Amino acid sequence: MKKRYAILLLILASFSAAKACDICGCGVGSYYLGLLPEFNKRFGGIRYQHKSLQTHLGPQGQRTPITANETYQSVELWGGWNIGNKFRVLAFVPYNFNLRESQTGNGQKDGLGDIALMGYYGLFDHRTSLGQQFLVQSLWVGAGIKVPTGKYEASERLAMTESPNNFQLGTASTDFTLNAIYDVRLQDLGLNVNLNYKINTENSHGYRYGNKFTSNVLAYYKFRLAKSLSIGPNAGVLYETAVKDVEDDQYEVATSGGHSLSAVAGVEMSLKKFSVGANYQNVRAQNLAGGRAYAGNRLMLHTSFAF
Repeated sequence: MKKRYAILLLILASFSAAKACDICGCGVGSYYLGLLPEFNKRFGGIRYQHKSLQTHLGPQGQRTPITANETYQSVELWGGWNIGNKFRVLAFVPYNFNLRESQTGNGQKDGLGDIALMGYYGLFDHRTSLGQQFLVQSLWVGAGIKVPTGKYEASERLAMTESPNNFQLGTASTDFTLNAIYDVRLQDLGLNVNLNYKINTENSHGYRYGNKFTSNVLAYYKFRLAKSLSIGPNAGVLYETAVKDVEDDQYEVATSGGHSLSAVAGVEMSLKKFSVGANYQNVRAQNLAGGRAYAGNRLMLHTSFAF
């Protein structure tokens, strides 16, 4: 048991020490997971995400005549597959809807985003009896890959040099992730920790999004209202940090990088093999693109079916 805790602490420390693509999860490359639906073998479903971002802000973060309001929406096919007791695969296929509105003109981009695949290995899944209750712990670690299936327009970057390079459907680069999920639950009260570190490569246009670290901690409680019905409210925090993007392997992009901290509240409902959920992310603190961008609150809805 001590060895398992030591492994967990080492993983958490290594992720937390890392410096971290895109601004505050908007645009391309967002991999917020939250609480996964309960499933024994496989699940498949749909997720919807809505995010907003103000760009072209003044040096002190004030609105200017060219300030733009950007909205990023995605409808995503997602699914998971447990292979035996030790391996798990998650897949994400997003279709993005990007909208930009400003006094100088509007823009819109719709299309397939970058497809991602993540593999996990279960380091441990342990259950201990504490009197009349059970203490359940699990730790999954793994890695993933994102492939450049979404369209990237280099002309967008050239036209918007004073704005984050977020208004894209994809990054045109093959990128990698390191992931960890830790869950501890005393009967129906639990805590979930999810960590993701995204390593980006340079695309064919000489642009490399900065590496990004995402972490969220959620406390939850499962109310079991019937034999096959449960409702689980949850609340916690989401922290994201990213280093600056780089052009031509040497020039840092000033309007990139930064960090944000959000309060998260949501609910998960499960009826037999069918699950639905929602969460709202309220941005409480941020410093993005040197103050030249400001992220709004976010909403995520999802549904899934275990089979």
